[in-house]
Amino acid sequence: MREIVLDTETTGLDPSTGDRVVEIGAVELLNGVPTGANFHVYINPERDMPEGAFRVHGLSAEFLSGHPVFASIAAEFSAFIGGDRLVIHNAEFDVKFINAEFARLSMAPLSPDRILDTLALARRKHPGGANSLDALCSRYGVDSSRRKKHGALLDAELLAEVYLELSGGRQTTFTLQAAERRIAPTVVDLVETRPSPLAPTLSDGEVDAHRRLADALGDRAVWRKFASFGSGDRS
Repeated sequence: MREIVLDTETTGLDPSTGDRVVEIGAVELLNGVPTGANFHVYINPERDMPEGAFRVHGLSAEFLSGHPVFASIAAEFSAFIGGDRLVIHNAEFDVKFINAEFARLSMAPLSPDRILDTLALARRKHPGGANSLDALCSRYGVDSSRRKKHGALLDAELLAEVYLELSGGRQTTFTLQAAERRIAPTVVDLVETRPSPLAPTLSDGEVDAHRRLADALGDRAVWRKFASFGSGDRS
């Protein structure tokens, strides 16, 4: 199954008041495993950058002025995400911004049924706990030391790791049968056949006591399935 882990950075909190997308980062997963295929772009919002937003992501209007506008990257972005599931943390925020950008170009909005919100998933799994991306990275041992400021691609990469843990861990991408196939040859190579059996360490009294207990249990004695209790047998 193909999934896209997605994050955006914006000029503010509300596209209905003129805020715009300024960065998109997306990471492709196939059956829960990152493929290395990413989508990343900075976008000229065609407006100023409020100080509050700049403090969050560090993207200035001057820097962004040298990058393409959303209309120039919309087709490439749409082709990358295709019709696959989108994995987003606090998805309502990102989706409303992307849909606002699509609406400006008369493009179809993202369908709600293809969105998986990892914030909602984390709240169900860890009710009452801190479920920000930073908190989840800390909870699952995901190294977020590079995250000095918000950045769409870095946040998408971190979220991809967190999402795998929220979904049950990296083992979910492997079957037990596949694991057995990988492990079995190693075990066989490491186990050596003993050239001669070890000398018995049980005394005659211990052997007799064990035999009497087995006789008392009769058919319920599980030892009879694995060993003989004939005269002189200490195996």
